[in-house]
Order: sequence, then structure tokens, then C-alpha cells
Amino acid sequence: MSNNSSNRVLVPEAKEGLNRFKMESAREVGVNLKDGYNGDLTAREAGSIGGNMVKKMVEAYEKGLE
Repeated sequence: MSNNSSNRVLVPEAKEGLNRFKMESAREVGVNLKDGYNGDLTAREAGSIGGNMVKKMVEAYEKGLE
């Protein structure tokens, strides 16, 4: 397996903000996300968190265009 991860944070200073954003999105979709390892999540639960994050980012971008 390669060491080139596509999940790396490009701006290290943003890591804490991204973690807060992820936890907020998890609460909004009703997924119990823990600090640390979350390997017990189903693909559907993990996808709903990521999907909610993308939805909010797109909405914020579109709002900035107005």
C-alpha cells in the first residue's frame, strides 16, 4: 500500500476546524461519531456524514457567489 493518502489535510492549521465540522455534520444526520477510531460505522453512516459536509460546503460557496 502506498503512503500517498488522498485524505491528507493540505493546510495543517485547518485540521481542528475540519474535525469540528465533521462532528457537527454527524450530529445533524444522527450519527454517533466518537473522537478517535470510528471503524464501527456503516458505509451508509460514514457516507451520510461526508455527504452532509459536501452539501454544506456547496451551499456556502453558492451563497458567496450571490
